[in-house]
Amino acid sequence: MGMESVNMLNFNITLFVVAYEPSGPVSYSVFFVSLLTYLATLFANALLMLVIYLDTSLHKPMYIFLFNLALNGLIGSSAVLPNIMNYLLDNMKLISFENCLFQIFCVNIYGACAYLILMLMAYDRYVAICKPLQYHNIMTTTKVRSLLGIAYIFPICFIGTQIHLTSRMPLCRYTISKLFCDNLAVVNLTCVKSVFADLYGMVLVVIFVVFPLLFVLMSYVKILLVTLKTSGNAKKKPLKTCLPHLITFINFTSATLFSVIYNRLNYYLQKDLNVFISVHFILIPPLLHPIIYGMKTEQINQSFKKLLHKIFFGVEFHLQSVKTI
Repeated sequence: MGMESVNMLNFNITLFVVAYEPSGPVSYSVFFVSLLTYLATLFANALLMLVIYLDTSLHKPMYIFLFNLALNGLIGSSAVLPNIMNYLLDNMKLISFENCLFQIFCVNIYGACAYLILMLMAYDRYVAICKPLQYHNIMTTTKVRSLLGIAYIFPICFIGTQIHLTSRMPLCRYTISKLFCDNLAVVNLTCVKSVFADLYGMVLVVIFVVFPLLFVLMSYVKILLVTLKTSGNAKKKPLKTCLPHLITFINFTSATLFSVIYNRLNYYLQKDLNVFISVHFILIPPLLHPIIYGMKTEQINQSFKKLLHKIFFGVEFHLQSVKTI
């Protein structure tokens, strides 16, 4: 990205211009892949949320957390992908500084909330398997709401502060080879380095990435130790309920590491590879999460089949009634 300024002498940056130019065929290919993936993401997550909302048997902590994970995926995708698709087709690739900061905010909120919700899902599985008799006393409706409130409010407050710090830093360089704004890319354009901002960024990584990662690993270690003590047949059920969450967590963590590596090495990668990797973090996880849970969770599968049965057979019954009349 490059930047144009209304007042260059005072570094009053008011407009960003996306300067990265992938080759024509690659640009159109990425556009169509992004469009199809975005539409599939909207459909898959909305369908999952609808199934959980309509089926009262799924109104349990694990599925409430899953509902919020799908909602977070929709927010993250919708904040970035439409802009990216516009950049890939539009000759005038413009974004205001305020919109760029808002995009950074949305991307960081998406990542932080996803990790915290995945951590809560691991906690739910830990309580269900390691403390089954106390599960309903621990995972109360009030507690679930409080945990979700923390999972949203903490990232908004901490990341909002980070965006405020970034917005106050003077900018004097003009080029970022990326299809969307992120905090590191904008900070790299600053005239001066802020030690406090760097330390604050490291604190955010510890709070929203390292801590959830360690918590999930510890939860699964305890779950594994408990299941190893049970008989052969009893081991399968708890491990089966954990499998979708574990696959989802590994998928999201891999995408996060992929994005971090990209931020460090993008200047050394080929241009065409740059385009895909830059959007991978936003493109892939929100699409795969509902598919993973839809395929691997028996209860969601059954609820989905019941919903389809109700829709199609309900329509068929209505048509037969009309013919009879």
